[in-house]
Amino acid sequence: DTGKTRLRLDALSGREPTAFDIAPTPETLAALRDRLGLIALRKVRFAGKIAPDSGRDWRLAAHLGATVVQPCGITLEPVTTRLEEDVERHYIADWQPPQDTEVEMPEDDTAEPVPETLDLHALLEESLALALPPFPRAPGAEIGSVQAAPPGAEPLDDGRENPFGALADLKKKLDP
Repeated sequence: DTGKTRLRLDALSGREPTAFDIAPTPETLAALRDRLGLIALRKVRFAGKIAPDSGRDWRLAAHLGATVVQPCGITLEPVTTRLEEDVERHYIADWQPPQDTEVEMPEDDTAEPVPETLDLHALLEESLALALPPFPRAPGAEIGSVQAAPPGAEPLDDGRENPFGALADLKKKLDP
C-alpha cells in the first residue's frame, strides 16, 4: 500500500490538513474482494485529507475510485461497475450517542466520535461496501413474470377478470 494507512489524530498537525493517498496492494485487494463477495476488484484509490475543525473536531474529505465486478442479481453473469464516490466524515470530540430507543436520523449523517487512531483501510472498505450497487444487472437481464396458484386452480393473469374486482363491483351496485 502507498501512504500511511493508520493515523493517530493526536499526532497530526492541529493547524494544517494531512493528506493521504491509498492504492491497496494486490494482496489487500484480494482480501477485500473476498470479504465483499466480489468477482473482481481493481483500480482502487482512496485519496483525500483530514483537517482540524473547530475545537478538537476533525473533518475528512476524500474520493474513492474503484472498478468492481459483481454477479448479476438475475443471471449471475459478471457486471462491471466503475465507482466514483466522495467520502466525508466529521469526527466530533464531544460526540454523544443517542439515548432514546427511537431516534431520528441526524442532520449530519457523517458525524462520528473522534477515534484515537483513524484506520484509513477500514474507512476505504466501509465506503466501498456502501457504494456497491445492491442489485447489479447484466445488460438485457430481466425478471420474468411469476404465476402461482394452488394445485388444480388456474393462475390469475391480466387477461382474466380478478374475482376480488368482481366482488368490489357487486358491492358498489348494492351500496346506495
